[in-house]
Amino acid sequence: MKTSPFVRLVRHRWFDESDARRVVPPEVAERLQSRVAASERRHTGEVRFYVEGALPLSYLWRHLRDKVPIDQIVRERAVMIFSKLRMWDTAQSNGVLIYLLLAEHAIELVADRGVNRHVGTAEWKAMVDRLSLALSENRFEDGLTQALEEVSAVLVEHFPASESGNANDTPPPSGSNQLPDAPVVR
Repeated sequence: MKTSPFVRLVRHRWFDESDARRVVPPEVAERLQSRVAASERRHTGEVRFYVEGALPLSYLWRHLRDKVPIDQIVRERAVMIFSKLRMWDTAQSNGVLIYLLLAEHAIELVADRGVNRHVGTAEWKAMVDRLSLALSENRFEDGLTQALEEVSAVLVEHFPASESGNANDTPPPSGSNQLPDAPVVR
């Protein structure tokens, strides 16, 4: 069913950060952060969550004025967030963003070029479809955890931790994460 421009605009003005925080309250964010940290001990990749209530008006305007399909707009937003979070800055180009846009019930997985060399579009789409099912049933934490587990399995297969057990130790020389583990909720 096609959504009218007016309904879409109202929905994006209605959803905000409080909706994102309702879906990912502090205790869920803390558990997701711990799960990301545990995941990253098993591989050299970097995984981030970004949960957003609605698109900024500039993105909506492009959809409404220029008739850019909303799916394309959501993908462009996810790629922009990937860039803003500096996910492309990982040593092995193996960052993965799990992006959730509540106003559109949209999920995007954005992976850096190092990961995309090993994982096809069909595999990413299957992951998104499984996450979509959990989210449609309002099982946000379960769905995000499942997505993390699936992304982690891909990263463990193609970017396993070093023999020393430190996944993220070269680089940076400090042996710490290259990127924060906490989900971004906006």
